Amino acid sequence: MDRVLTDIEQLNLKYTPLDVYQRVEQLYVDFDQEEIMLTSAFAATSAFLLKVFSDINKVQPIYFIDTGYHFEETMIYKDYLTKLYNLNVVSIKAEEANHQLTLEKEMWNSQPNRCCHLNKVEPIEKIKTKFKVWVSGLMRWQSDFRSSLNYFESRNEILKFYPLLDIDYEGRDQFIIDHHLPFHPLKSKGYTSIGCTHCTVPDEDRRGRWNNSPKTECGLHL
Repeated sequence: MDRVLTDIEQLNLKYTPLDVYQRVEQLYVDFDQEEIMLTSAFAATSAFLLKVFSDINKVQPIYFIDTGYHFEETMIYKDYLTKLYNLNVVSIKAEEANHQLTLEKEMWNSQPNRCCHLNKVEPIEKIKTKFKVWVSGLMRWQSDFRSSLNYFESRNEILKFYPLLDIDYEGRDQFIIDHHLPFHPLKSKGYTSIGCTHCTVPDEDRRGRWNNSPKTECGLHL
């Protein structure tokens, strides 16, 4: 374990002074493509990271967790970005029986953690053992939990990598504007963090997720 912690510390020292493009380029120096799992929710912040990866490695698989509860606008946005950048998107989802259970019990109301676990966490758990590094677009400004993260973190037997971690809210939007990227259709309606329809309302940062609940994370990144 001490060796693992030392390796992570060295990675963080190496990647901290790099910009986002340099971090992703360096990732392919330090790891093989087959060792890298990239996920995207095709939400408000997604175009930034997807643009970077499309510029550096278009064949990198991008795993999209289809919860069955996404906004129609999210699915349209996913299809649009996939065609725009010729992305290699792979959709994964919960077992049908598990998804139906959450639907029948309206589990997002009574057991939101369980709903997220069945529709998001379990589908990822089934594939992540094949990879060494899990890349995600988390940024420190998005929540108290995320503000404490480093670029590389050891989480549940996989190495998490957050190349956008130091990008602030204004920097994210400016990158999207400068590179003429499309914003998520719901951003203009006041949504700054976008998840499932039942658990998302317009609000700042992640305060619109699981409204009126202390829950701020779906469990994927904990």
